[in-house]
Amino acid sequence: MSSDTTASLLFELGTEELPAGPLAEMGQALCDGIARGLNDRGLVFEQASWFATPRRLAALITGVTRTAPDINEQLLGPPASAAKDGDGNWTGAAAGFARKQGIDPDDLELIDTDKGPRLGLTRTVAGVNISAVAGQIIGEAVSGIPVAKRMRWGRGRSEFLRPVQWLVALLDNHVVPVELFELQADRFTQGHRFHAPHAIELGHAKDYQEALRHGWVIADFTERRALIKEQVVKIADAEGSVAVIGDDLLNEVTGLVEWPVALKGSFDAKFLQVPAEALISSMREHQKYFHLLDSKNQLLPLFITVSNIESSNPATVIEGNEKVIRPRLSDAVFFFETDKQTTLASRQTRLEGVVFQHKLGTVADKTQRVTALAGWLALALGANSDIAKRGATLAKCDLVSDMVLEFPELQGIAGAHYARHDGEDNAVVEAIEQHYWPKFSGDALPTTKEAASVALADRFDTMVGIFGIGQVPTGSKDPFALRRASVGIIRILIELDSNLRLHEICDQAAKGFESGLLDTDVATLVTEYILERLRAWYEDQDIGVGILRAVLATGIDNPAEIDHRVKALSKFAESEAAQGLAAANKRVANILAKSSDDLSGPVTGSDLVEPEEKTLFENLTHTKQALEPLLAQGKYSEALGILSQLHAPVDAFFDKVMVNCEDADLRRNRHRLLTELRNQFVSIADIAQM
Repeated sequence: MSSDTTASLLFELGTEELPAGPLAEMGQALCDGIARGLNDRGLVFEQASWFATPRRLAALITGVTRTAPDINEQLLGPPASAAKDGDGNWTGAAAGFARKQGIDPDDLELIDTDKGPRLGLTRTVAGVNISAVAGQIIGEAVSGIPVAKRMRWGRGRSEFLRPVQWLVALLDNHVVPVELFELQADRFTQGHRFHAPHAIELGHAKDYQEALRHGWVIADFTERRALIKEQVVKIADAEGSVAVIGDDLLNEVTGLVEWPVALKGSFDAKFLQVPAEALISSMREHQKYFHLLDSKNQLLPLFITVSNIESSNPATVIEGNEKVIRPRLSDAVFFFETDKQTTLASRQTRLEGVVFQHKLGTVADKTQRVTALAGWLALALGANSDIAKRGATLAKCDLVSDMVLEFPELQGIAGAHYARHDGEDNAVVEAIEQHYWPKFSGDALPTTKEAASVALADRFDTMVGIFGIGQVPTGSKDPFALRRASVGIIRILIELDSNLRLHEICDQAAKGFESGLLDTDVATLVTEYILERLRAWYEDQDIGVGILRAVLATGIDNPAEIDHRVKALSKFAESEAAQGLAAANKRVANILAKSSDDLSGPVTGSDLVEPEEKTLFENLTHTKQALEPLLAQGKYSEALGILSQLHAPVDAFFDKVMVNCEDADLRRNRHRLLTELRNQFVSIADIAQM
């Protein structure tokens, strides 16, 4: 499109330093809001770009049509039957409608609708011009920026996440009249707070990025992020090390700077005697440093910080960062050495003063329940019950250690270090650390059955307890992270390939609570909740919900067994026979649901009349014999392969045989034949649900 018919729209919201965490989301939301406002008004565009730095949120929309196309709209009035009275005069309804539209009733037309002819009016509405609506669109988009907590500043009553200092709004080279936060938009943005602390005049909307670059600001969040990663990797490579660059930390650091300059710092190697996780936590969480590992994945006494200035004396900047991190690392050393003066087991009594949940008691109460359940689970899984119980007994003791009180993210990790220092069995140490695994989606699973027993026991105790007192999580409220706990349970049980049933474990967990405290149906509620989480679990694997629904319809609640059947059925669903058999099973289910015959008896061979029903009976007899050993061994893919052989005889049966015939004996026998067919499929999954 030519510049005569299109334009570029720029809006920038300049603020005091915004929090780094939500920065990208806010920038994207502003841009999406403007794009949506244009689309809603019929104004198409070529590209929408968002920008976000600590001091600004901005959007640049290029190739915007200056004028939206005209549209024809129909305005419907009263039904034609109510347009005139018996004397042929316009009724009040018709006259009122015409008056509202500013026309004479005689100028109304008849318009055919789904509900019959109605009086109406067809008119052309001129498309809007971008100049006339740009200000309104920008205002709507700013209102839609997600802001968790608003503040006021100065004497005004405007509210935003941080005080707004300036506004830029340009349509090509013209200022768009926008007034927000008691400020008028103009064409002046601001450069870097230290390198270019002055106003920068924008001649055209498209000048935005380059003008800011000359003002020491890289406005594009994605470009800044890539530059930081490139700089960090380059420094790490020069040291022969690997920089650990997590997405969360990289995004946060990107949100803290406008002109990133990565610098390498170091700390005294004596700090490495402290668990690496504590040092990493200090560097990452508190200072936003990237840590470095050697070729053996061991922590190096080095870090990379990203400065917001290009200093003429970078050594001074590095020294300042080293000076800041030193007390944090010293604290970690102090807490670690102090904690080791007391055994982990001796901290158990202090757990009596830590409330888990006011109805469910203290962490000490929870520990007793988890210990008993972990022992039971270990026996069921063929693991060492004594190891599991010892691990469960000590698992929460580090919650009252100085290290975890200062670094909560070290729960389990600190306990494992202290248990190892106290001389606990290595399997107990693993159970203590790994009972929190997996901590997030895709995280590692416990590596031993003993650790898995404690991990499962901890999660089931929480879920049964919280559900049992009626605090079911909602879409917006899940304070005990029960969704994450459910996914952890699913992953662990599937990985163990255990024959444990969810309802069975929930029943056992409920026995640990005081009699009468929990709802009587808590085991069913928790089981259903966990099974519901399987939907998202399999969607992430591109397995349709119909497959899962077909398996769950059999009533099983063993995650490992469910997984075997789902995987087999998913593969079977791709076969040519699957859809035909699924449709046939749905038809069978409908027929049997309406049947009033006694379906519990066997099929009577002498009552089989038609060749097709005899053939189906013979095939069912053969498949039943073939299925039994396959089902016993859990070979569901092979079993479904056997059942797929029924495709042709089932089709022939329905083509040639009248199932609901007049003869009661024949009808009952055919219903029993279909019952046998359905039972064989339901032994794996109710494929009618597919």
